[in-house]
Amino acid sequence: MSIMDPRAGIRIRRLRLAGIDRSYDVDFTSGRQVRNLSVIAGAFSSGKTAVLEFIAYGLGARRHPRHQEVLRRVRSCLLEVELSGEPHVIERSVGEPSKVAFVRRGTLDSKLVSRGESRPIDPPGARESLSALLLSHCKLEGVQLREAPTSRESRTDPLSFRDLMWLAFLPNERVADKNFLFENDYMRKHKLRQVVDVVFGVHDDRAVELGQRIRELGGRLAQAKTELAATRVFVQEQAPTALADEGIIAPLGTFKQELDDVTAQLQALDRAAQAGTAFAAQLRREHQQAARNARRAAAALRDCETQLARLMPLRAQYADDLLKLGILGEAQQLFDPLRVTTCPACLNRLPTSPTAADGVCSLCHHELADAEDVLTLGAADSDHQDGEGRVNVAAEIRSTKARLKEITHYIEDLGTSRGTLKLQAEEAALVEERAAAAVDEATSPSVSPFLAARDDLQRRREQILRLLDQAETTAKLRDGLAKRAAEVERHEHEITRLKEELARLGDATRDRDRIIAQVSGRYGDLLRQWRYPKLSRPFIKPDLTPFVRGEPYQEASSGARTLLTLAWQLAVYEIAMETNAAHPGFLMIDSPQKNLGHGGTLDAVIADAVAIDDFYRHLTVWLAERGTTAQLIIVDNSPPLLAEGNVVARYSRNEERPPYGLIEDETSTDTEETAH
Repeated sequence: MSIMDPRAGIRIRRLRLAGIDRSYDVDFTSGRQVRNLSVIAGAFSSGKTAVLEFIAYGLGARRHPRHQEVLRRVRSCLLEVELSGEPHVIERSVGEPSKVAFVRRGTLDSKLVSRGESRPIDPPGARESLSALLLSHCKLEGVQLREAPTSRESRTDPLSFRDLMWLAFLPNERVADKNFLFENDYMRKHKLRQVVDVVFGVHDDRAVELGQRIRELGGRLAQAKTELAATRVFVQEQAPTALADEGIIAPLGTFKQELDDVTAQLQALDRAAQAGTAFAAQLRREHQQAARNARRAAAALRDCETQLARLMPLRAQYADDLLKLGILGEAQQLFDPLRVTTCPACLNRLPTSPTAADGVCSLCHHELADAEDVLTLGAADSDHQDGEGRVNVAAEIRSTKARLKEITHYIEDLGTSRGTLKLQAEEAALVEERAAAAVDEATSPSVSPFLAARDDLQRRREQILRLLDQAETTAKLRDGLAKRAAEVERHEHEITRLKEELARLGDATRDRDRIIAQVSGRYGDLLRQWRYPKLSRPFIKPDLTPFVRGEPYQEASSGARTLLTLAWQLAVYEIAMETNAAHPGFLMIDSPQKNLGHGGTLDAVIADAVAIDDFYRHLTVWLAERGTTAQLIIVDNSPPLLAEGNVVARYSRNEERPPYGLIEDETSTDTEETAH
């Protein structure tokens, strides 16, 4: 296994899928360096392809894998990458594809020093988008692609990092596909050619495009300088020491070490003081018991007073109800509302009460239904209530008096016990006070020497905490200044580079022909090394279509197309890395043995002639000799022994041989239980 050197571009360090109670990691490093070649091996449907898809999602893809185990277990995707050699972490939420990514400096394990900055996913051409950040580290910031290549007045679209991923990620569905170069979609095919030309710097109107990029970067540089100056003024006002040399400012580690030392001294002092007063253990126990007794007595008194406070209003309410019932009883005695004894017209006393004679009221002669002989007031309109709706005042008075008597007796009992409880609480408090005084009197001579030292250490600790807080604030301000200064420096460096490139710009047509010839030659070399059957006339046309035996790749068999598409992808990548082109720097390949015995219909002719060892042998040699700065990540069901040392993850789909899969605690048993 070889380790790559840091360089411009993007390198994948680690993938972490964060769940509710655990995380799922895939590490592409060895020690602190990124591996040149990483292989993810294992059984079908174990999550191998999901690793590559989550990497693409972290780099701005619109969707992520939506397997049930992923949606159940995973909440966010964190991708640790190197951007021009500097470690960064890109985080996106999982579930509904996020529209924003959070990018921060550092690694997954490093302490969060700076707050992650929000980078929108769309539109990719926005200055603050994730795509713009990634393209800036690929030397492709601000590139515009014409929609109609033959028209100089054509509208332009900004290059997206998703477009660049066509050259950095070969998914399973494109391997051996007859639509490998998007022949069925004119716009995507046209854009793919533009992306290849842009990566190698040989596209048409290169001089015009370089001038536009220089002007655009000039505007960004001016704005970055303005922001840097404003930040310097703010920092000068808030924390002038942040602008001092780093050697003048004490590092955070110094204050943290001092804080740890003071804390350790305080703990040692407390242990020494406790050891020096061990003789007073019995007095302490007596004081603790007295304190518990005092708390219990105070709680009992508090409960008694609380009950009194609640029962007094209740007793007053019952007394008020008793008064109202008395008034109601008197009213019933003074006014009989149930009998009519006086004529309502002349107010003279009736000789007899109204009766129902032959179903007719004797007072008003209206017909009645089911009326008794002697009528009562309102009897016809009350559905013949026979006294059930009347309040039995005497019974209510008796019940209310009984409840009032019970409450009064209980209140009197509480009032009597309250005095006793109050005396007990006061006595318990005095006992506790005397016990505390006894402990103080016994231990004061032994503790006093420690108190002054402890006070000094406590003051020192508070001072260190203030200094530590100031140092952390200063570090954050310095980090903000450094970030803006680095942005200014990056823009200046990029403008200088583009001006130098513009000065030495040659004929784009001749340069493109030279690049196509190099890629075509490497394409043929790869097929020869892989022992392609009956190989003749392998080449790549200027429109990027791969040919073999004089025919385009679509005419080849399924196994042959696997080799042809792999050779095309690797040829472009290898030449880009060897010529220091504007490629992201990594390449992910899914299922290089497709149609060769794994993942599809077996092409017997090709499978018999081609050994997968040749594929990995070429990668090993090229990475060691000419691709020392490259990074390849390959998903393969069963890589050969030659690649065993490069396997970073192997998923078994066997519960007895963990890890089961990418989401390793989601096994077939769990899936069946969930389905049921």
